Amino acid sequence: MRQIGTTNRRVEPRDRRRGTTTVEFAVVAPVFFLFVLGVIEIGQAMMVQTVMTNAAQLGARAGALNGAQNSDVSTTVNNYLANAGISGATSTPTPSPPSSAYPGQNIQVTVTLPFSNVSWLPLPSYLGDTTLSATAIVQRETGQ
Repeated sequence: MRQIGTTNRRVEPRDRRRGTTTVEFAVVAPVFFLFVLGVIEIGQAMMVQTVMTNAAQLGARAGALNGAQNSDVSTTVNNYLANAGISGATSTPTPSPPSSAYPGQNIQVTVTLPFSNVSWLPLPSYLGDTTLSATAIVQRETGQ
């Protein structure tokens, strides 16, 4: 309680903890923001991985056609990735060229991409040196 007319003032409990909230925020905020940025980075990697898997599947299907060349596979993959806003991927069909496969043989397309090409962060510290990779396999069903 306060007494009127005296210079001694009782300190309220609220006044003793005046800077506590600021100090707690300064301690917790960096950890919280690092966690949020990590979640965003992992989410981005998962989304790009899914798009790359779809692109590899389409590339393998393009490679299963009669007369398909490596350029047909890479064009299909790159067009799909470009529509998703992704660039800088490399596609590798096996066998090379895909049209050399006989009916029933597997045609495999592997798409690789450095994660630093698609990271939203200016310095991709969480997954910076990671290379994302997706593979699809399709059997060639058409004759030569």
